[in-house]
Amino acid sequence: MSESAETVNLADWVGRSQDHHDTIRVEPVRFLAATLDRAGAPPAAGDAMPPLRHWLHFLEPAPWSQISADGHPKRGGFLPPVTLPLRMWASGSLTFDRQPAIGEAATLTSTIADVSAKQGRAGALVFVTVRHALSTAAGPCLQEEQSIVYRDRDPNQPSAPAPGKPPAEAAEVSREIVPDPVLLFRFSALTFNAHRIHYDIDFARQEEGYPGLVVHGPLLAILLVDFACEHMPGRRLTGYRFRAVRPTFHTHAFRLEGRRDGDAFKLWTVDHEGLVTMQAEATFAD
Repeated sequence: MSESAETVNLADWVGRSQDHHDTIRVEPVRFLAATLDRAGAPPAAGDAMPPLRHWLHFLEPAPWSQISADGHPKRGGFLPPVTLPLRMWASGSLTFDRQPAIGEAATLTSTIADVSAKQGRAGALVFVTVRHALSTAAGPCLQEEQSIVYRDRDPNQPSAPAPGKPPAEAAEVSREIVPDPVLLFRFSALTFNAHRIHYDIDFARQEEGYPGLVVHGPLLAILLVDFACEHMPGRRLTGYRFRAVRPTFHTHAFRLEGRRDGDAFKLWTVDHEGLVTMQAEATFAD
């Protein structure tokens, strides 16, 4: 399919909207805390939901018969039916009014804001922008914009990551993370994400050309925002944005790094080669 034809077809999805209703439940929040080896008292009903844990809720229960060979739901439905084979979460931007409490009933309204086709370094790309608004009976909680990228791949070539760069700034704080298949499997289960690049090593290597299992972009984003909050105690998170630069793989340890910049905390992940794989920034207020 040509780039122009795909753009015309997929543009029909712009403006589509859907609502999901859920209750902010304690169990997935506790399970993620255990998965990330978080110390301290477990969260309980009435506590504020930690940042980004809405990603553990409002999940699409696609039937087994509607799952594609890569583990994703078959194309179409709410998201446009992009035909390019590889899909990744490229970036996100969030603003926070307040964190909903565990036990609150909530509504997530999602809207397709844009679909655009481009030509990248390795071939055709399609970017889908989705906007989300989370609210409860007490009012709005957060607004989020996600960018999903679909790209082509030469089946005869390995998936070459984007050229990497070292961090632009020196880190003030740093922490090593050693990923393994158990961590990735548990996060996949908590987010009902069956994409096989995160747990099926043969598929990741043979079908998508990666050297190892891919660490989830949302997992990296959660690790980074938690890292920022730990180093800004007593401050209220008001905004967060992140962008995936290149894949992180389970085959080596990686590092969370960051530095304070006034009311903001600049963050990034660095792989074993010293190259940035994700960039982020969290903003805070008193």
